[in-house]
Amino acid sequence: MWNNFEFHSPEFLWLLILIPLLAFWSFYTRKKDSAELKIPSTKGFKVQTSILPKLKPLLYLLRLLAVSCLIIALARPRNVAVSKKTKTNRGIDIVMAIDVSASMLAKDLQPNRLEALKRVATDFVNRRPNDRIGIVVYAGESFTQTPITSDKSIVKRTISEIKWGQLEGGTAIGMGLGSAVNRLKESKAKSKVIILLTDGVNNAGFVDPKTATELAKGNGIKVYTIGIGTNGMALFPWTRDPRTGKISFKNQSVEIDESLLKYIANQTDGQYFRATNNAKLKAIYDEIDKLEKTKIEEFKYYNYSEKYRFLVFLAGFFLLLEFTLKNTLFKSFI
Repeated sequence: MWNNFEFHSPEFLWLLILIPLLAFWSFYTRKKDSAELKIPSTKGFKVQTSILPKLKPLLYLLRLLAVSCLIIALARPRNVAVSKKTKTNRGIDIVMAIDVSASMLAKDLQPNRLEALKRVATDFVNRRPNDRIGIVVYAGESFTQTPITSDKSIVKRTISEIKWGQLEGGTAIGMGLGSAVNRLKESKAKSKVIILLTDGVNNAGFVDPKTATELAKGNGIKVYTIGIGTNGMALFPWTRDPRTGKISFKNQSVEIDESLLKYIANQTDGQYFRATNNAKLKAIYDEIDKLEKTKIEEFKYYNYSEKYRFLVFLAGFFLLLEFTLKNTLFKSFI
């Protein structure tokens, strides 16, 4: 109850300061309100004691209570019932195009690039409740792992199941981007976004990355590109034991075609990011999350229940009671 209580005009409550001042004034001038007759002795009088003269200050108390009620009524106490209605405009359609080539097992991010990405991507999906998301994976070829959907449980399960070795070797950036564009070109969303992540250079596939970029641009699709990998050397997968499946690693120079990724981002009004470690990768997805927001409109409806009427009636009751007592029970003592 009190959580929804308020005063419409609380400035009137300052008038309550007058109440103790009026009470003090009444106490100070109480003797002047009674007539006095001084006599040397009461022996010739029959004196009857009564409690009513002592109760006379109650009349003034009733008046002060009436004034207090009226002051509080002027402040208009009321309860406020607030109901909310949220209207979500059509959200953003997002496709994450993820490089799953062998180099994504490099250990410059912990435990490796692919696992680090999966953790961050899952967190990103959790923060996009109003958007539809699809997943495209690519290496030497591309594949739509999950079409655009609003079911976040499916998207997160898909991300958790992404593994290296599912596709032909190589890095076909053009095909990854092209597949993502195909997922979005029929979308009716006001905003269409691709998050393209790679850790290498385009060395496979039959779709030129710049051609795929033109397709994205022509369909009004914004592309955020992410180059993942440290600056310098990193432990890359080198050989795999055919019997045990164990992978051996070797230090190798990190090569990312940043000029191509910047070109894709610039042509589609997106941005290019470089993720050199786990913290930077998370910060990049945080930044994209801030840049691409779904517009949500919230409407609030207020229902006010005024409480001042009761106080006015109460003040009237106190004044009527004072008037009645003053002209009946206390009439002989005033």
